[in-house]
Amino acid sequence: MKEITYKEALREALSEEMTRDENVILMGEDIGIYGGNFQVTQDLVLKFGEERVIDTPLSEAAIAGCATGAAMSGLRPVVEVMFSDFVTLMMDNLVNQAAKLSFMSAGKVSVPMVVRLPMGCGTGAAAQHSQSLEAWMCHVPGLKVVFPSNPYEAKGLMKAAVRDNNPVIFCEHKLLYDAVGNVPQEEYLVQIGQANIMKKGTQLSVITYGYSVQKCLQAAMQLRVKGVDVEIIDLRTLLPLDEKTIIDSVKKTGRALIVHEAVKTGGIGAEIAALIAEKAFPYLKAPVMRLAGKDVPVPFNKNLEQAVVPQVADIKKAAERLMRK
Repeated sequence: MKEITYKEALREALSEEMTRDENVILMGEDIGIYGGNFQVTQDLVLKFGEERVIDTPLSEAAIAGCATGAAMSGLRPVVEVMFSDFVTLMMDNLVNQAAKLSFMSAGKVSVPMVVRLPMGCGTGAAAQHSQSLEAWMCHVPGLKVVFPSNPYEAKGLMKAAVRDNNPVIFCEHKLLYDAVGNVPQEEYLVQIGQANIMKKGTQLSVITYGYSVQKCLQAAMQLRVKGVDVEIIDLRTLLPLDEKTIIDSVKKTGRALIVHEAVKTGGIGAEIAALIAEKAFPYLKAPVMRLAGKDVPVPFNKNLEQAVVPQVADIKKAAERLMRK
């Protein structure tokens, strides 16, 4: 094992896949010499050249269209969007083209592309550069959506995403880029569609993903002192959901708390709550609880920015409240 950062794990995955398969290319704004907005692609242009690490114009719609066409033609593009907020400019090509072409061609055409979306708040980037739009992507049949929470998952899921024959939305929380974790020296992949039980427990299932996993782990340590035994599920993949891991955990504990940074209304938490109601309702000892971002644009002010998304103290309080029911 070796210890590297989240962004180094992503860089390693991209480098290894580009070495393994010459059809893998990178596309995005300032990903070449500059190394990308968060330095994930640093030095890759020196290793693979400008024909495979392509600096694009400032047009997300054009990038998505070019990537979709390249994927249809046999390449495997990995697209970096500077901030996930700008995926809104790519929606026609992603939703009406890339996600549907395999279905519309009866499987004769595949669109193997990855779209990397740096997202989340906590950096003071304000309303137009801090959104978490993963739930939008999960409403589109034909896409896969992943959200790694640590360097191990980041590298393994990226390698799996690059090799997948479907378009994959790769969500990356900006506060995780410098997070450090252990990664195997040997090659490995993390299976898309498989959640991970980060901490086993018997009294409460906490279902989460991305940066919220770290907060939930901290809250679980504090709850353990109070005698609350929490099980934490790191979803890793949001589409398709690992329904079995979720349901098995809730059947065991009888309580479920779903935590995410994205706004509450229409969020992933609502989908998971519905899933639990449909498949584990008789096992529930208390109503399913959602703890999510407030339904407001992310403020620039640091204190307000922290207030609109769940923090460790909020998770702890929600868990304690759920245990009293």
